[in-house]
Amino acid sequence: MNYSFNFAVLLPHWEQFAQGCWLTLRLSAVAVAIGMAIGLLAVLGKRSTATPLRWVAQCYIEIVRNTPFLVQVLFIFFGLPSLGLSLTPNTAAVAALSLNLGAFSAEIIRTGIESVPRGQFEAGAALGLNPLQTFRHIVFKPALRTVYPSLAGQFVMLLLTTSIVSSISAEELTSVAQNIDSDTFRSFEVYIIAALLYLAMSTVFSTVFKLIDRFYFSYPTR
Repeated sequence: MNYSFNFAVLLPHWEQFAQGCWLTLRLSAVAVAIGMAIGLLAVLGKRSTATPLRWVAQCYIEIVRNTPFLVQVLFIFFGLPSLGLSLTPNTAAVAALSLNLGAFSAEIIRTGIESVPRGQFEAGAALGLNPLQTFRHIVFKPALRTVYPSLAGQFVMLLLTTSIVSSISAEELTSVAQNIDSDTFRSFEVYIIAALLYLAMSTVFSTVFKLIDRFYFSYPTR
């Protein structure tokens, strides 16, 4: 092995790496916010008394959960223009990540809601609360406590999944690393740094989620 490691050549590019981390975090935050909203709507659809809504929600969840994320990204970016809907790479990336997270989080949230004893819902009705108030004041925290570790893991997974959207030239850490690689021709060093940055971001967020779990869910539900 005659390869000579030279990480010093990447020092002038540290601002680009930092910008890549920021773009990844921003993309992840937007996708999490939209994806969670989609997931909640999908859960409401699955629990609806209207058969068409249940059917649409179930089809959406099954299609997204059983197809590769890369195919979903390529379909949104390259396929939708055939139908007259063209999206920028970043918009297509947000759409794909949000729809993907929405489907997975919907099943996680549904599991949490179904873990709450039926008596809790009946107690809310006995107190004169409507379904939304019952969910907000009685069901939400016990359900969230049950599924929080799974949701937190899904958020971290989304952060790592953003690397795939570089395939459509969306701006995030992997695409920045590819640009730096094309400038420096130090592929090994570039992708080692990129991997370490992903590891650092996911470790920080995993730690934050664990602290939230400890301090928020360690107390009995009121």
